[in-house]
Amino acid sequence: MSEYRPVSNDKTVVQRRVAQGGEKARHAVKSLRAGLGYHNASQDDLARPFLVDLLRAHARQQLQYRYALMLMACFGAYFMHFSIPWGLVAAWLILSLLVCAMILSSSVQILDMKDDEVDVEHWNRLFLAMHATIGICWASVFALHPMANAEGFNTAFGFAGTLVLTAIALLTNKYLKYGVLAASFPLVIVLVIRLTPMGSISSFGMIAVLITACFFFHYIADMMRSFDIDHLRAAAERDQLIMELENARAISDEARRRAEESNLAKSRFLATMSHELRTPLNAILGFSEVMSNEVMGPINNKHYKEYVADIHSSGTHLLNLINEILDLSRVEAGRYKLNEEACTLLEAVDQAHQMVKLRAAQKNINLVIQVQPDLPQIWADEKAMRQVILNLLSNALKFTPSGGTVTLKCGWTAGGGQYLSVEDNGPGIAEEEIPIVLSQFGQGSIAIKSAEQGTGLGLPIVQALVQMHDGTFDLTSKLREGTKVLITFPRTRILEVVPAMPQQASAPDRWSHSALGKRRFKAA
Repeated sequence: MSEYRPVSNDKTVVQRRVAQGGEKARHAVKSLRAGLGYHNASQDDLARPFLVDLLRAHARQQLQYRYALMLMACFGAYFMHFSIPWGLVAAWLILSLLVCAMILSSSVQILDMKDDEVDVEHWNRLFLAMHATIGICWASVFALHPMANAEGFNTAFGFAGTLVLTAIALLTNKYLKYGVLAASFPLVIVLVIRLTPMGSISSFGMIAVLITACFFFHYIADMMRSFDIDHLRAAAERDQLIMELENARAISDEARRRAEESNLAKSRFLATMSHELRTPLNAILGFSEVMSNEVMGPINNKHYKEYVADIHSSGTHLLNLINEILDLSRVEAGRYKLNEEACTLLEAVDQAHQMVKLRAAQKNINLVIQVQPDLPQIWADEKAMRQVILNLLSNALKFTPSGGTVTLKCGWTAGGGQYLSVEDNGPGIAEEEIPIVLSQFGQGSIAIKSAEQGTGLGLPIVQALVQMHDGTFDLTSKLREGTKVLITFPRTRILEVVPAMPQQASAPDRWSHSALGKRRFKAA
């Protein structure tokens, strides 16, 4: 049982901070959804953090393909040296590698920057310019390289090379809007200019394929970028929702802890106030009983006698109420100690029956007791068992009309345990009211209308005591048919009867019997 600690002001401050954190999370999610286009916004209206994420994804991709890009530049220079002077090839290679180095340097730089330091528009323009420069460099290869007729090898090689470079631009620039066009469009323009003068069907077919491929790859890159944007949206919203759930859980845990501490404080207070509450009530009951019996002399005014009887009955009702509240409070506070011993349910049933049979007779209710004989003892608190049975019988008698029947059964369960059941044919309980009836101070509509209203603590006390004995409590009821309460105790609490072991004679006894037998044998 946990130790009680008073609630401090610091914990209240913590609760307020957690609540403020949850409110901030809700505002963050709301603004995030607004910035992510949840109000029919286009992709151009993306929130700034997502544009920064796309730029950084593009930078990481450039670093990933850095060796491949440099190797392609070297391959292009090798291809050019067959028909272009070495000086021009060297200048082209140096310029291409320099632009590649600038792209890699910019990629490293943007990855090292903080989110609020990144100028999205500036970096977009810078990357587009550098990739356009790379495209111009590669376009110069085909512009300087001599091309034969449309059926020539160089023309076919230029056409295939342009398609390959456009596909590579798709792989390396998919996170950059218009990046594929910036890198491949110069190539297409050069090839169109070189192929148009040829005037053949094949050259015009190559031009159509190149232009179509350029815009098709741009469309594919745009679709891939959209998929990546959707992924970033989902990931960001998931993170925000997780933060909101964490804050909500912290608020719930704090509220539950404070409620548990408050409930424990209440239970401890009531448990420790037992003596202070019962002492004046015992005096009221004692003195009112003395006055009602006229022990110290007659009371000539009959109204005074009625008032004394009312005082005694009200005090008795209040004492019963306090006893039930204290019992339940001790259970909740963990201060209800079971005095467990070997006892039988039959004795508890008989004692409870003796207490309520007069009341059943006064209400003309048929009280039926059905128990299986020779039930073994169980390991339980006999007083608690008697209180459980008495509470169940009292409830059944309270709501059963005159001429009704209350049946108490006790016997074996299928699993080897024992059960108690109390069933009546009273008005019953509506299904939606059963949780109310089983709660503390809960009363159904029948109980509220009844003249014999109780405290609403009988069944909660029964539930608590049964649970302390590792048992189960089940209440079923139907309107106008009656109510049945079934309590079962597990087999582990049943004390099985062990047959007595046959007594064996000790060694001296065996010798004495042997000697006696010898003597009898000799005597025979």
